[in-house]
Amino acid sequence: KYHPTRALTLVYQPFALGTMAILAYNESKIDTRKRNITGYIIFFASTLALLLLDLATSGEGGLGPFLGVCVFVALFGVADAHVRGGIVGDLSFMYPEFMQSFFAGLAASGALTSGLRLLTKAAFEKSHDGLRKGVMLFLAICTSFEFVCILLYAFFFPKLPIVKYFRSKAASEGSKTVSADLAAAGIQTKAAQAEDEAKQYERLSNKQLFIQNFDYALDLFLIYVLTLSIFPGFLYENTGQHRLGEWYSLVLIASYNVWDLIARYIPLVKCVKLESRKGLMITILCRFLLVPAFYFTAKYGDQGWMIFLTSFLGLTNGYLTVCVMTVAPKGYK
Repeated sequence: KYHPTRALTLVYQPFALGTMAILAYNESKIDTRKRNITGYIIFFASTLALLLLDLATSGEGGLGPFLGVCVFVALFGVADAHVRGGIVGDLSFMYPEFMQSFFAGLAASGALTSGLRLLTKAAFEKSHDGLRKGVMLFLAICTSFEFVCILLYAFFFPKLPIVKYFRSKAASEGSKTVSADLAAAGIQTKAAQAEDEAKQYERLSNKQLFIQNFDYALDLFLIYVLTLSIFPGFLYENTGQHRLGEWYSLVLIASYNVWDLIARYIPLVKCVKLESRKGLMITILCRFLLVPAFYFTAKYGDQGWMIFLTSFLGLTNGYLTVCVMTVAPKGYK
């Protein structure tokens, strides 16, 4: 009755976007290390809280538990803004090419999540209360993964030689947000020396950067407005009954995630990478033709056509995201 797959997307996005806007506005004053670790801890705590909420309510439905789920999903948005924004910022002043690896990793996590969900469903399909048991196992594994992420980022990532090199370089150019990361890696910076050297460089304001890259920001906004208007809510609720039965929506989600992952490696082939600002905008606007395509396929098509369209949605989402995010940082120190 609550249209959860639609409602949760709508709850998640404003918190993610609002938190990211606040963090972006204050980015030059925010400690990157604390920001990212905070995000990973919120992810871990929120996933664990979802598991505990289910145990506390014995898996019963109702408005109360649903609102509880909404609160934790909102916290996922806050965590995502901390981590994704922080890591993108980190990688932007290293090599823009690293962005492709990071965004491929994001897609890989989606594909892994889908695979994990299919496995937990298959494992408990015929057992009593199988759906709940499958989801609880799924959440327990996710919670474990997120705890490992905290440890990896806190203790392993800052000690990588390439990370130490670029953070030292950023500090020498006046960045004050990487000092805690350098300290974690055992590198001390001389504040006075960094300040003297920083005077050689002039940092563009956030407003100047936004104006210069307004079309890229609009590109990303339009990519995800379309993607999230279809995925996952429409795929779960508006695609009818088909031969795959309860597996149908899970197969659609898996198709999207797998092709999203594959597409994020396509820009590595330079001859097929789209770098024209005008070309990106035209392609992204043409992608809105998928809206009527999905509408008529859901109404008149069979499951094969819907799986094909969902795969194409993932393919275009991954490819265009990486194209925009690897082109935008070029030309900036």
